[in-house]
Amino acid sequence: MSLQYTLLDSGDQCKLEKFGAYTLVRPCSQALWRPSCPKEQWAQADAIFTREEGNTWKMKKTLPKEWIAEVEGIRFKIAPTDFGHLGVFPEHSLLWKEMTDALKKHPDSHVLNLFAYSGGATLAAAKAGARVCHLDASKGMVQWARENAALNQLDKAPIRWIVDDVVKFLTREIKRGNRYEGIILDPPSFGRGNRGEVFKIERDLHELLHLCKSVLSEKPLFVIFTTHTPGMTPIVMRHLMQQMMGTRGKIEIGEMVIPAELGNPLPCGSYARWHAS
Repeated sequence: MSLQYTLLDSGDQCKLEKFGAYTLVRPCSQALWRPSCPKEQWAQADAIFTREEGNTWKMKKTLPKEWIAEVEGIRFKIAPTDFGHLGVFPEHSLLWKEMTDALKKHPDSHVLNLFAYSGGATLAAAKAGARVCHLDASKGMVQWARENAALNQLDKAPIRWIVDDVVKFLTREIKRGNRYEGIILDPPSFGRGNRGEVFKIERDLHELLHLCKSVLSEKPLFVIFTTHTPGMTPIVMRHLMQQMMGTRGKIEIGEMVIPAELGNPLPCGSYARWHAS
């Protein structure tokens, strides 16, 4: 049985996805077009997440508490949550290849993954030979990421697992003199640190990017900046990355787009990627 993640179709503000053995329907506000698959295929989904009657999973058959799915060669523990999340954002995987190609050419590079969630980018970087610092404010998500590391036989890899507020951690890293060849950050629109610290992207983003620049090594390889915040278009992110990195290197921008088995590719947020020339 395949463990692969597949976007099967999207439309009518929903997406039809296959996570390993199970097919799910979840809301997707940007999918304003009509679905390409017949209604019968959508109706065969194992579960549907809806917000119309509160955040609810409607099960056609009972889902296990957790199972495994694979995204771009990384295995993830999948577990339906009350928010409709499952423990992985597949769109991020589209940015891993260029990162891992650079890391393979520079073994033992240090990579910092901020707002690191369940660790997809952390594990992709570790597989490529990097030494990774994985940081998230949620103790539960860091534990989830450690479980994913074990699923990928990376539990012994050189990964630092940190539960902390990003701004406080970066400030301490600057004082300690720790530097990184690569930085990955996916800040939320709004978030809370492990001690209740509040992060608001429109208020705190400039300080965050300044701190990130301060922990880059003298010979950085890449900065990968992603977001799902409405209004943070690729052009906006280019301007922010240019202010952060200046004129050196190159910047690529775009939408994170998941290809579909049938129907339209699905845009899922924006990215700006800086890399050394």
